Order: sequence, then C-alpha cells, then structure tokens
Amino acid sequence: MSVGSQAGALGELSTVRVGTRNPTKLEAVRLALGAYAEGFEVIGHSVDSGVPEQPVGFAEVVEGARQRAASAWSQGPCELAVGIEDGLVELAELGGTALNVGAAVVSDGRREGLGFSSLFAYPEACTAPALADRRPIGDAFDALWRAAKEDRDQEPSGRSMGNIGKLTLGVMSRSEYGRHAVLCALVHFLHPELYSSGPPGSEATQPSK
Repeated sequence: MSVGSQAGALGELSTVRVGTRNPTKLEAVRLALGAYAEGFEVIGHSVDSGVPEQPVGFAEVVEGARQRAASAWSQGPCELAVGIEDGLVELAELGGTALNVGAAVVSDGRREGLGFSSLFAYPEACTAPALADRRPIGDAFDALWRAAKEDRDQEPSGRSMGNIGKLTLGVMSRSEYGRHAVLCALVHFLHPELYSSGPPGSEATQPSK
C-alpha cells in the first residue's frame, strides 16, 4: 500500500496557502505534501507574523508560525494553510545555549498541527546581536559569511540554500530544513483518530471562512 493511499484527506488536496512568499519555504511545503498528494497548488502570501522580526523563545516562534497560517487561511479557499517561522531559543538545560529552530503550523480551519525542525547553532557573532538587539540573524550571518569566505554573492541566503545550507556545505538546504517541520506538523492530519485536537491554546486561533 502506497503512502499516498494511506493519507486520507491529504491525498485529495487541491490548494494550500502559505503565509510567506519566500521561495524556499514554499518549496518546503511542496516537498512535505508531495509525499501524500499530487497536482495541488501552493500559493504564497505576504503576511505579518505578529512577532518581532527576530523571534526569540519557543512562544514567539510558534506564535509567528500560527499567525502566518491564520492569515494565509483567510486569503481565500483552500484545504490547508501553513505558517513557518524560524527563531532562536535559549535552552537553560544547556547553560543558556542559543539555537535556531523552525516551527511549522498547519491548519484546516478546525484543527492545527505543530511541528519543529532540527536545532542548530549559529556563530556567536550572529547570535549575540540577535539576542541583545533583536537584529535579524540572517542579515548578521550573511555579512559574517561574506567577510569570512570572501563570498561576493549578495543574494540573502535565506532565499536560496539558506543559512543551514551554507553551514552544511549544501547537504541540507533551507527547503529540506523546513520540510522536516511541516512533516512533523502533518501527523495530526495523517492520524486524526489519534489526535482529536490541536496543541494547547490552538483552539482560539482557528479562523472561520
């Protein structure tokens, strides 16, 4: 039995809206859902995340993803809406180490799924100003990378292979990084009999059409 034949309603998708126009995040959604459905359209929308440009802490990262999904859902007819947000989390259990994490929220207007990507460390020269002044870490990383690697490419890495793509020498692209978070969020929809409701606090965020 194929994966798609076990995907239930996910296998019948026609339109998915995403709360960003970033091509790498749109591709992350296509890659994740492409394992379960064919012929669906992914539409990106420029929306406000409702959180600082540089989110810090799990609460802000998740809220940014949730707001993006809710705003995408309100843009027009669709079966699913997706929000993806990256940010830094300081882990007290690891002595306050700050790591980057990506969150994905998937909504069908009634239920919500939440998933996370892997965590990785940025150079301290990037994390320090991001934590202290909420400067976008992507800008700091691009500047540091160009100086250290004598790289003249002026395209923001967040819109190409991503910072994780550069750090892993292209082995894990930004789209692949985001795909993991979306896949983890989709388990709620792949097994509705096991997940009767979304994450705590998600009920109030579900918009109606």
